[in-house]
This record gives sequence, C-alpha cells and structure tokens, in this order.
Amino acid sequence: MTVLPDAAHALPAHRGKADGLRILVVENHVGEAATLVRGLSRHSHQVDSVRTGADALRLFGDADLVLLDLELPDLDGLEVCRSIRAAGDVPVIAVTALGSELDRVLGLQAGADDYLVKPYGFRELVARIDAVMRRAKPRPVSGDLANGRLRIDSAARQVTVDGATVELTRKEFDLLYLLASRPGTVITRKQIIAQVWGDSCSRRTIDTHVSSLRGKLGASEWILTVRGVGFRLGHG
Repeated sequence: MTVLPDAAHALPAHRGKADGLRILVVENHVGEAATLVRGLSRHSHQVDSVRTGADALRLFGDADLVLLDLELPDLDGLEVCRSIRAAGDVPVIAVTALGSELDRVLGLQAGADDYLVKPYGFRELVARIDAVMRRAKPRPVSGDLANGRLRIDSAARQVTVDGATVELTRKEFDLLYLLASRPGTVITRKQIIAQVWGDSCSRRTIDTHVSSLRGKLGASEWILTVRGVGFRLGHG
C-alpha cells in the first residue's frame, strides 16, 4: 500500500470545516485512492476521487487542490497537468511512482506545484499540502457585501443567492468579491489579473472563471462583459 493507513488514522483531524479544502484525487489504483479519500476526509477535507485524466480535466475546476497520479489509463499525466495549469491556477501535487530526477523535472516543468514519489507517508503528504496551500493562499479580503439577492460573507468566504449557498473555488470567490466591491465600476482585465491572480494569466483563464461564475450564480446577468475593457457586476 502506497499511503500508510496507520499514519492516516494517527494524525488528529483538523478542527471545523473552515479549514477544509476541496481536493480532487486523481489515482488509477482503487485501493490507494480509497486510502487517500479516507485519510483526507478525516482532516475535514471534501474529497472527490477519479481514475482517469478525462475525468480530472472535467472536474478540476471545482477543486482547491489536485493530487494527480501521473500514470493514468487514458491520458499522459504530464499532459493532464499541463492542461490544468494552462486553464487556471489550481494547485497540483504530482503523486507518482516515477521518481528519477528527469521525472521530477518533467513533472515540475509541466506545472506541478510539488512532486511526491510513491511510496510515501501520510504525514509527508499532509505537510506538502499545507506548504503548497500556504503559497497559494489568496490575499485576505474584508467586509461583507450585498447586491440585491447576492450576499458575500468575506470572513467565511461564503456566497449566497436568495439564501442558497453557492459553492465557489478560491479564484471564483476572489473574482466575484472584486467585482462586488466596486459596484457599477468596470474592472479591466489587467486589474483582475493584478488583484486576483497576482501574476500573468491568459484571457482564456479569466473568461473560463467568468463563465463558471455565471453558471453557478444562475444567470449570465450577474457578470456583464464590457467589450474591449473588462467586466462589471450586474443583477441576476
């Protein structure tokens, strides 16, 4: 067994769901995936598990972190990693039996934030997850916001529409908060990149997040496109 089950049960669980992450486990081996899901769930994480690269590419957008086995039955794991990185900034930890120096270099060059070689201990995995998420932690926001039926609780990082909770990824929340914090103002793509991503990102990445937000909020009118300039918050 790659992940040590005893280690998973020996560690204390995190306190409260506020500390939990949405983790997508992409693991070809059923037993190893089950052990990961069990151990991570004990730490208050919400865990989904898939076996294929195709499913990983379909679901990664809703995750805070992806644990990616590079040996997949359908697609090259490195290509899956590159595709995830090209589409956004969801942190990726490559988890694989491929442990040569060249393998590590290729994995990191493909966009992995960290590289963990099997077999490994659960404590090490938890430490690496914590380290990666510290680096990926968004800048804090302050102040609750309301816009018609939309409510944003900055402390809990929770969004509701008509009282119903809307589950968002980290970057989706940060993007929506930015737009909602300046109602009626057009936010340029350059401003969005600087304040949400903090570095360079593609036009496609922004458009993908905007499209996802519109779908989750239930109406395209929540985020209005100002052609050639950027976006502003509307009313759904």
